[in-house]
Amino acid sequence: MRYRKILHIDLDAFFCSVEELLNPELKGTVFAVGGSPDSRGVVSSCSYAARNLGIHSAMPMKIALLKAPGLKVVRGHYEKYQSYSERVIEILCDTTPLVEQISIDEAFMDVTDMPQTGLEIAVALQKRIKKETELPCSIGIATNKLVAKIATNIAKSSYRGNQTPCAVLEIPAGKEAEFLAPLPIDELWGIGKKSVQQFLQMGYATIGDLAKAPDAYLEKQIGRFARTLKMRAAGMDDRQVGHEEDIKSISNEITFGKDIEDEVEIERTLRHLSEKVAYRLREQGLSGKTIRLKIRWPDFETHTRQFSLEQSTNHDTVIFHTVMHLLFEIWKPGRKVRLLGVAAANLSATIQQLSILDASYQKEDQLLQAMDDIKKRFGKKIIKRGWDLQDDPD
Repeated sequence: MRYRKILHIDLDAFFCSVEELLNPELKGTVFAVGGSPDSRGVVSSCSYAARNLGIHSAMPMKIALLKAPGLKVVRGHYEKYQSYSERVIEILCDTTPLVEQISIDEAFMDVTDMPQTGLEIAVALQKRIKKETELPCSIGIATNKLVAKIATNIAKSSYRGNQTPCAVLEIPAGKEAEFLAPLPIDELWGIGKKSVQQFLQMGYATIGDLAKAPDAYLEKQIGRFARTLKMRAAGMDDRQVGHEEDIKSISNEITFGKDIEDEVEIERTLRHLSEKVAYRLREQGLSGKTIRLKIRWPDFETHTRQFSLEQSTNHDTVIFHTVMHLLFEIWKPGRKVRLLGVAAANLSATIQQLSILDASYQKEDQLLQAMDDIKKRFGKKIIKRGWDLQDDPD
């Protein structure tokens, strides 16, 4: 039987690795890329030396500095990150046309038709990427995308040094279920942090536990997604590499007739844009894993920032809170703004999320469905959230 050879490439601590190239004195030190602690900034990325002290991405910078008082905070060079990312993707595409980029620092490759083993290709890629870009990366190898990505995660998570792991882990064909079985259940795609406690209460602590769960019981607890989840727990995934949605992203933006600087107005605008993007996602049955903020100053200088969520979303509030974190990485109160934009990328079809086991998430889902139904019947402006009413003259 001919098995697929799928590689998952993950650039190690990507933002920090680029910063170390720009400033070699940072190498091996405790530092983080992100916004100022004085302006609600968050950690976008942190060095492995910082991770060993409990720092992680999305952590408020104020908390990070409490955990590690000596933490160096570096303002990101996001244009440089994009440039380095493009160089890496060019290397991957030079190896095979079957490349699927899933974020600025991650991609899948299908190398099934290449004569070398998956391990040989992975090691050669690591060396070439390091030689041509000086960037470290870790690679997972398996017969499908699901297991390859988890292999990368496991290889990297076992590393405890202050430098980047540069790990490679191959899961042999036929060993997928055996590899997954002892892993904690939250390693499986589709199970978010909010869902873990509910699965533990059902008696499922590992992926192997879930693979053995009775079909009828699991479907009663989580709905139609149970079948997909059972297949994933068994290490089965037939998704193709490079077969992306026709729609690459969904976005909305606004150019102001007069430059604005008021924080309340900027926040209100981003909230409205987030709602529009989320509504369009739901209309098309999509969710986005990467949220982007676009901002333009009066001199037409334009910046974009993005953040990849742990779980895809089409919820207004999740998108809004993400872009607000991104805003305070690059905007200082009082600086005038000409344009604001919000986008969701890395799109996928919306599957019933396991987070619905969380009551608050389920309530939000129901509210959004009701609001969407009303908008479809009577128009998008017929219903508003409470925060809109304070500015409504009616």
